[in-house]
Amino acid sequence: MKIIYAIQTLAFEDLGSFAQTLDDLNYHIQYLQLGIDAVDEALASKHPVILLGGPIGVYETASYPYLSDLINALGIRLAKNYPTMGICLGAQLIATALGGEVYQGHVKEIGWSRLTITSQGLASPLKHLEHVHVLHWHGDTFDLPESSKRLAGSIYYPNQAFAVGLNILALQFHVEVDPKSLECWLIGHATELNQEKIDILKLRQENVLYGQALLDKAKLLLRDWLNQLIPV
Repeated sequence: MKIIYAIQTLAFEDLGSFAQTLDDLNYHIQYLQLGIDAVDEALASKHPVILLGGPIGVYETASYPYLSDLINALGIRLAKNYPTMGICLGAQLIATALGGEVYQGHVKEIGWSRLTITSQGLASPLKHLEHVHVLHWHGDTFDLPESSKRLAGSIYYPNQAFAVGLNILALQFHVEVDPKSLECWLIGHATELNQEKIDILKLRQENVLYGQALLDKAKLLLRDWLNQLIPV
């Protein structure tokens, strides 16, 4: 059985809709909890790694010192072109490890909206997200690493997705969210949602409108990415 590692910072921000697709493709998922589990072995392996989202910033190394070790190990991994996908915080970690700058944005982007996909994005697995509403949930943004190609933007932030070759993919937004589990996010992030005066009822309603379509396209995106990986 094939192995894929998922590194997470919050228990409810898991692989979501990706999990069933990975099971269908005979992948064995190994979750690792950042700050608790050792991640060096996973990052040093040639197996695919997916870095998931979370509420901390990549620059908060004083409070979360293991971030520095993670970024260093990730940089070595990416230099070897080992298959790696980052989602939200995961995308920011990839950007940092590749020399890009991550910083607080001018607005918190929380909610469902469509992406503007570049021509390079349409030639990538992101082609499946054209005209699809995805879930945004971030306050930080990043500058593109020099080695990357921009795949998508949004009305607030031009850099929403980038790739380095075929093996490294970074997604600022959440494509993996399972509509059946969004309530965990609404509860788990209740303080942030209330502080930012985000309409929770609207998030829930839009999840009903857009969640299933995103789930269907997310499966195609993940399959395409896994199928295009170049052996290393």
